[in-house]
Amino acid sequence: MDDGFPEEPETEAERRRRRARFLRELAEARELRARVQPRRAKTARLRRAMRMRTFRW
Repeated sequence: MDDGFPEEPETEAERRRRRARFLRELAEARELRARVQPRRAKTARLRRAMRMRTFRW
């Protein structure tokens, strides 16, 4: 039965590489959205900054 998953677990390097690509694409998507909706992106950035300032370690 082949459900699309390889039998052997993927190596740590493969997993890291796939994760890096995913994060890079996510960052690109965020940049694109920020360019398309500058006002919303600005408010989101301010909100995030406020959250970081009020966060207690």
